[in-house]
Amino acid sequence: MTTPPFNPSLPTLRLHDTAGQALAWMEEYRIPQLVVAEEGQYVGILSEEMLMDRPDEALIAECEPQHPDVLAYEGQHLLEWLRLVQRHQLEVLAVASTERHLLGCVSTRELYTQLAESLGTDEEGAIVVLELDDRDYSLTEISRLVESNGVKIISSTFVSPHYETERPGLLTLKLNRRDVKAVVATLERYDYTLHGLYAAEEADTTDRERLDQLLRYLEM
Repeated sequence: MTTPPFNPSLPTLRLHDTAGQALAWMEEYRIPQLVVAEEGQYVGILSEEMLMDRPDEALIAECEPQHPDVLAYEGQHLLEWLRLVQRHQLEVLAVASTERHLLGCVSTRELYTQLAESLGTDEEGAIVVLELDDRDYSLTEISRLVESNGVKIISSTFVSPHYETERPGLLTLKLNRRDVKAVVATLERYDYTLHGLYAAEEADTTDRERLDQLLRYLEM
């Protein structure tokens, strides 16, 4: 997915709207922030907290919207939009053209839903988590080992090692099958360390005991 869709039903505040109208929309759409625009140009974001102490008849023009320079642009990737959301703790994100002309807005809730869909969370299959150092991380090699067992990787995410605690990084693989005993065995044979295994078919008793022992060891 490149550019996520906007929400055409999510309202945009104008400078001549009132605080009471803004709060009513926030309650109706169950969102604590709304985008402010005027004549198609992005102005900023107002929060419920900023409006609570104002009279209902107070104009939005009297307020000082936050984040006037925080914009997502058409053509950016979903992950770039989520970076803005995380960095500025937003509940809604304005989307504009390169000339700052407002194209629409999208809620954080919708972005996380789209992220979940792009990671294949709706697909049935096991999740394998491996412990890795940066120098050992090669998705090409790991994909080859996984696919050698007739299994495909739907999505993958890698969290780099935490240098302050000297903990290894974690590579999370979403696979297209629940029966991944052969995949786990192959990865272990090539000295990859299993951190966790989720949503997989139950291993036989021997495999289950071996995995439980490994997980207990890692938790020590």
